[in-house]
This record gives sequence, structure tokens and C-alpha cells, in this order.
Amino acid sequence: MTDYGHDLLFGTFLTPSAQDARQAIDLAVASDRAGLDLVTFQDHPYQPAFLDTWTLLTYVAARTERVHLSGNVLSLPLRPPAVLARAAASLDLLSGGRVDLGLGAGAFWDGIAAMGGRRLTPAQGVDALREAITIIRDLWDTGTRGGVRRDGTYYQVVGAKRGPAPAHDIPIWVGAYKRRMLALTGEMADGWLPTLEYLPDGVGSFPALNARIDEAAVSAGRSPRDVRRLLNIMNVRFSATGRGVLDGPVDQWVEQLTGLALEHGVTAYLIGGDDLPTVERFAAEVVPAVREAVARERG
Repeated sequence: MTDYGHDLLFGTFLTPSAQDARQAIDLAVASDRAGLDLVTFQDHPYQPAFLDTWTLLTYVAARTERVHLSGNVLSLPLRPPAVLARAAASLDLLSGGRVDLGLGAGAFWDGIAAMGGRRLTPAQGVDALREAITIIRDLWDTGTRGGVRRDGTYYQVVGAKRGPAPAHDIPIWVGAYKRRMLALTGEMADGWLPTLEYLPDGVGSFPALNARIDEAAVSAGRSPRDVRRLLNIMNVRFSATGRGVLDGPVDQWVEQLTGLALEHGVTAYLIGGDDLPTVERFAAEVVPAVREAVARERG
């Protein structure tokens, strides 16, 4: 049994489609109404078929009451860290402490470069993300006197004033798959946010990838429990016959999510699909059963 010591969270992983903007907003409002914990949106600023994720998050924050909101994950090369820090803190204050921050180092470099972003190698992207996380936390740290000064290779901040402080300690979750990004996650992040369909061996990837994060956390003087394990599952469906992960009847969904929590320490699940009946059934039938099963097994 693997237990990283976090309460279970459940939410949605939505597409900010410009064509179906009303559907995305309705799904976010329905997630809030159904009692889910998180609403997250993909972020591809170079994709004209998508609405701007940060604008959409702000609009959704005004339409919801309790659900937390995040990009999943924000494309750092097109979102300067000091500006992003202020945007996140501002929306957190306006929403009553409901903003979380998912970050990615960048992947679709042709699109990023087309929008004026800097084209980086994967190794450079990891180093840039490390610099950015430090700057973001510096801007939020209003308890330290003086301005923020960081002379990094990719980001420079020369005396920026700190603040505003967010309404709550905004967690930073990192989308990571490769060795150096996993090490950065263990070293600095508050959570690891992969997508199941992108893991090389699916669920079978967890032991090795969790171990890399744990090792990096310990090497950095942290506990592995400091890093929440989250999971996007994009292709989900309720069906009469089980055919895969979250493709089957309700009891199969419950069994699979319970197993991920107990065996691999996953404590946050974000489902895709962009389908209102699926979201509502997930919240009403799967979520309470998984919470009960995990609590029972953990005593």
C-alpha cells in the first residue's frame, strides 16, 4: 500500500474549445454544482480553436462558488513567470482561494515559436521551469523584505516588488514524464500531474516514476509526501462491459480508482471526455464510493 498522506480530490480535465465554449463553461458549472473539487482546462495558446485558458478560468471563477480551478498545464514559455505569479495571486484573491497552478515546460515548440515564444530544447525547458517556479514563489512571498532579484539564464527579475500574496498557499503541480522533469518535480513541486494516456506503460509506469520523484525529493531534503500525485484520464466512458481504464460500469471505475490510490498513492483524479452526463454520474456514483473504499482500506 502506498500512502502519500493527501485527501482524495476529484475533478474534470476540460477542453477550452472556442466552438463549444458554452459547453465547457456549463461543464465547469456542473462540476461545481455536483460537488467535485477541481475544474481544469488544457492550455495551448498557439491553438486558435481554443479560447485563452486564463481568460476562461477567470470567467469560470465568477460563475462558480467552491470548486478549485487550474490550467492543465499552463504553457510556461508563453506565460512569463512574474506576470503569471501576479495573475494567479489576483484570481486566487478574487475567487476566495480557489486557484491552483499546473505548469508545463513546453512541448509543442513550433506553435510556441510561432507565437513569439523562445524555442528551447527539452533540457533547457526543464532549467527554465526551475527558474520560473523560484520567481513565482518569490513574488508570492510578501513576508520577505525587498524586491525580487533573479538573474537566471532564461528569466531575469530586477527588483520586482513582491505581491500580492494569494489567499491560500497555491500549490504548483508539474506535468512531467522524463527523468529530469521528474527530478525537478520531486525537488520543487507540490504535485505531479501526468496524463495516463501519455505514460509509457500506462498504470504500470507508476512504480518507477514514483520512485524517481521520491528519490529526488529525499535528495532535496524533502519528504515524498510533499508531492501530491494527480492523474488526468482523458478517454473515459461508462459502458456495460469493461474494456479499459475508466471504460466500463461504475463498479469497475470504483475498483480502478481505489486501486490507483492504494497501490500507487494517486490522490487526485481529473477525467476528460467533455460529456455532462459522464461528469454528473462520476460525481454522484463513483466519487463517494471511491472515498468510502479508500477510507475503509486505510482504516
